[in-house]
Amino acid sequence: MKSTHVRAADIQERWYVFDASTQPLGRMSAKIATLLMGKDQPTYTPSELCGAHVVVINAAKAQVSGKKDDQKTYNFYSGYPGGLKELSLETMRERRPADIVTLAVRRMLPKNRLGRQMLKHLKVYSGNDHPHTAQQPVPYEAPSQG
Repeated sequence: MKSTHVRAADIQERWYVFDASTQPLGRMSAKIATLLMGKDQPTYTPSELCGAHVVVINAAKAQVSGKKDDQKTYNFYSGYPGGLKELSLETMRERRPADIVTLAVRRMLPKNRLGRQMLKHLKVYSGNDHPHTAQQPVPYEAPSQG
């Protein structure tokens, strides 16, 4: 059996749209990370950027379960002594709603140069509108199991 290696020139561009208000944040982030890496394709190559472009709308309405709105915190460190900032999920929704989805997906991607390139294929918008209609993104539907 012969193994194949896909080159960057052979990769077809794919665009998907996710609505963050319809599914839980963690499950949605895992699906997005899989699409960005290209692991949903039979031509997956770990050393190439072969994933899809993903547009996420309604990030401000991302669903979480339990008491995460009050209890989940995001830490940011400026690099200076005493520079640790801590924001709750509720505060993040008000100030930086797109970062809720971006941080969840970023932490599921590889921690290297290729992972940073993959993250550039993620476009997150807090509202219902996005400027990527020319790319004709397809609403993502999970493959049926069974």
